[in-house]
Amino acid sequence: MSLTRVDVATPSRPYPILIGRGLLAERAHYPAALDPARCVIVSNETIAPLYLERVQQAFGGGLREYLMPDGERYKSLDTCAALLDYLLEQRLGRDCTLLALGGGVVGDLTGFAAAIFQRGIRFVQLPTTLLAQVDSSVGGKTAVNRPLGKNMVGAFHQPIAVLADTDTLGTLPQREFLAGLAEVLKYGLLGDADFYHWIRREQAGLLARDPALLQQAIEQSCRHKAAIVAADEREAGQRALLNLGHTFGHAIEAHLQYRDWLHGEAVACGMLMAAAMSARLGWLPGDEVARLRELLHSLGLPVAPPAGLTPAAMLEHMRGDKKNLGGQIRLVLLDKIGQARVVSDYAAQALEDTLHEFCHAQG
Repeated sequence: MSLTRVDVATPSRPYPILIGRGLLAERAHYPAALDPARCVIVSNETIAPLYLERVQQAFGGGLREYLMPDGERYKSLDTCAALLDYLLEQRLGRDCTLLALGGGVVGDLTGFAAAIFQRGIRFVQLPTTLLAQVDSSVGGKTAVNRPLGKNMVGAFHQPIAVLADTDTLGTLPQREFLAGLAEVLKYGLLGDADFYHWIRREQAGLLARDPALLQQAIEQSCRHKAAIVAADEREAGQRALLNLGHTFGHAIEAHLQYRDWLHGEAVACGMLMAAAMSARLGWLPGDEVARLRELLHSLGLPVAPPAGLTPAAMLEHMRGDKKNLGGQIRLVLLDKIGQARVVSDYAAQALEDTLHEFCHAQG
């Protein structure tokens, strides 16, 4: 397979996404201007033993390393402050560069630290999970969580490059791999019916981690996100479509205190809830909801919220979502497969009925 390049043309900073095998260990794939003496690899205790040496190899060794704990609950202000203190202790200045080696938690937190350290330094995304390669590493959204909401403290800060080394997917635990497929599926649902049906046709090969199919899925997902981000870098309009399933999903994650479920699992359930609500409003045919449920189930993704999450509790978490405006819960719903829209003036009863349907059908 050949190397694939997708360019992200944001107003604040254009940058490339490189997709292919063996990228981490090859210096030629990194931005040429990087000074190894001013670089810090930020990773976690799980990813570092697997891939950190490959990044060191690319630069001939000697790069500083900073390891954070592994887990969504460590995507916090405390963890970010510890990283910032390390950078200060190392007497690094505005000319340093952070290399975010890991999944979405590492990438989001490292990007946020880069956004606020000395009012902004450069960083490179080195995503090692499927979810990070197709979604969180692209677009410049950086953030940490708070107990009352996910990604509530953050900044828009674009990386200078993204290197998606598909070799890292070979060691990815099955649950994390499947969670990444949920975000791949999202791009088809919200804007590309052909891609959605391609995923349905090729699901067996994707589940088997066929390298060619995975590279195609990653490239297509990145092209969709790059186009949306270039047109709406700071989510003033159409970029909000990328939140399909996320308002429901973030409520699930907040209820679980960012434990037990992976982000992609929560988004998968949230997309099904959004589809079901769309059908209640008379937009999406009911048989499409059934087909989506079947697909998610066959991909090993959850189709109902966790036990113990009541409709009232889920609604309360949704009211605290950062995407809401004027006190209204904004949702991304589907007119049809491949066409989504952001709405806040829907019938409230449709949301209540959807929450009762799913929260009472847990399992």
